[in-house]
Amino acid sequence: MKLVTRSAVGFFSAAVGAFIVIAAVHFNLWGKDAKLTLNVDSTPVNRSAGVVTSYASIVKKAAPSVVNIYSTTIVHMRQRYWNPFYNDPFFQQFFGEQAPSGSHEITRKEESLGSGVIVSPDGYILTANHVVDGADEIKVALGDNDKKEYTAKVVGTDPDTDLAVLKIDATGLPAVTLGDSDQLEIGDVVLAIGNPFGVGQTVTHGIISALGRSGFDIDGGNMPNIQNFIQTDAPINPGNSGGALVDAEGRLIGINTWIASNSGGSEGVGFAVPVNLARRVMERLIGGSKLIHGYLGITLQDVNADLAQEFDLPDQNGAIVDDVLPGTPAAKAGLQSGDVIVAFNDQPIADAHSLQLAVSSCSPGASAKLKIIRNGREQTMSIVLGDLSEQNSVSSSQNGSNGNISTNDSLNGVTVTDLDQDARQQLQIPDNIKGALVTEVDPDSNAAEAGLQEDDVIMEINRQPVTDADDAVTLCNDAKGDHILLKIWRRSGDFVGTQFLSVDNTVNK
Repeated sequence: MKLVTRSAVGFFSAAVGAFIVIAAVHFNLWGKDAKLTLNVDSTPVNRSAGVVTSYASIVKKAAPSVVNIYSTTIVHMRQRYWNPFYNDPFFQQFFGEQAPSGSHEITRKEESLGSGVIVSPDGYILTANHVVDGADEIKVALGDNDKKEYTAKVVGTDPDTDLAVLKIDATGLPAVTLGDSDQLEIGDVVLAIGNPFGVGQTVTHGIISALGRSGFDIDGGNMPNIQNFIQTDAPINPGNSGGALVDAEGRLIGINTWIASNSGGSEGVGFAVPVNLARRVMERLIGGSKLIHGYLGITLQDVNADLAQEFDLPDQNGAIVDDVLPGTPAAKAGLQSGDVIVAFNDQPIADAHSLQLAVSSCSPGASAKLKIIRNGREQTMSIVLGDLSEQNSVSSSQNGSNGNISTNDSLNGVTVTDLDQDARQQLQIPDNIKGALVTEVDPDSNAAEAGLQEDDVIMEINRQPVTDADDAVTLCNDAKGDHILLKIWRRSGDFVGTQFLSVDNTVNK
């Protein structure tokens, strides 16, 4: 394997980074003395049942709890006007070429539809935040059998989970029974109930396709920050958002929220917020609490087999700390890049996603216990979780001679150069990032297979800091192990962070 250096101009590249910076303040718009009565059944579904010929009994049980939601938003716009007569030479004698113009305000209504689920007999309704976000008026229509319509008030919202709670002035409503989403298994039968395309209440059938889906960033970054979706192939379409995903006993196990689609319609890949997460959010909103989520202030990555070996880990469980943002709770607690978090408040951490969920379920200001592995040794530390205001105070600076071409046998097919001001400006590399800029990666190389890309900055090689391209060459020459551990910096759009890569070095021994 060879690593060469040369003077080169880099180009922008894609990057991957997972920020555990979770916090937002949402306002409670209802009384603090509100109480919530829920029907809850945590019994696991009967998976030994025989062939089912009808789901009618399930639908009769669950469908009355699903409502249609119609939201109206008043949009104010200023419209400019211009008189075409001012093009006439006669008028231009008086006004010149700059004809009088002006503007006036116009208003229009934007209407959208969605679904919701009655969770208590006295009128509390759970739905998706994006169904009611920014609405000036919200109407709730009960199911097809009742068809009564009510004006709804917003109790509270949480964009971080895409959930909202509404309240209507009614009693004796058919409240749904809540299931236990922690009991779900892939392959369980589910029904989706909602109001797709405004055609009226509709029931679709499918199974749970996957659990714990996360890492989505679409629609211009409008995806919720806290993602732990149930994936289902039960057809979900526009208008189903906020509706019910129920199990084979007719119990609510998820709130339908979005679909992955090239056509805008169902393609068998729909997602729902698990009811256990929805319940925690709902109870805090109804109880009058400000709903804010804790955060650490770190970037993370999962552990694979190669990294487990490099970090001297007993298995592939845990989340590797790529970078610690300055001034954050993680920095104040002494967390370091290269630490592997294996437990949070005595709960095992399987990967970066499970840590994100654990942290976001805690409130800012709460004290948490981390179990980490640092340099092969296990240790514990305490940390006080922060909130979004701390993240907003974190700032990073946005403000070499080139190495000579040389080769060695560790990173074959990789070309690097020193970081000069032109490269920093073009690639928006902060001044505090030191290392060697990758200008070329052979697509057939071990480095490419490990994930190294053009415009990455190699910051460390085998835990040794890299200051320039010559450093990178020297450290690669000295690498003797089966793998070379790289710490790199990478940018992709608004996401910026560091990452560890393990490059196979056995073929060169």
